[in-house]
Amino acid sequence: MSLSLRFVSFSLFLCLGTSLAHAAGGAVAGAQVFRKCGACHTATEPMNRVGPSLQGVVGRPVATFAGYTYSSAMTAFGEDGKVWDEERLSEYLMAPKAMVPGTKMSFPGLKKPQDIADVIAYLKTAIAK
Repeated sequence: MSLSLRFVSFSLFLCLGTSLAHAAGGAVAGAQVFRKCGACHTATEPMNRVGPSLQGVVGRPVATFAGYTYSSAMTAFGEDGKVWDEERLSEYLMAPKAMVPGTKMSFPGLKKPQDIADVIAYLKTAIAK
């Protein structure tokens, strides 16, 4: 393999590796983006605000945080045992009312895929202690 072809291959490898790492999401950046959510939710305390605590939400069944009164729409959405996995959270965070019409959540959603990935990375670190 020629030196220039090796250089191009190595450069492509570096670019793809950086892209993939960036797309995966970062908890530190997610904590910053989560500030948009912080008026209604907490991710570090097991207490409800206007919205339910999001501590431990990744992997939790939909509409099950103790002591929070969910909308009938959210309760119905979770009746079949849906779980807040990364894919479902990604879709919901992009357009909450489109995914769950009738939800009480008035937040219009996060438009940047990277912000969504970052928030999910942050929420994955916010586990019950």
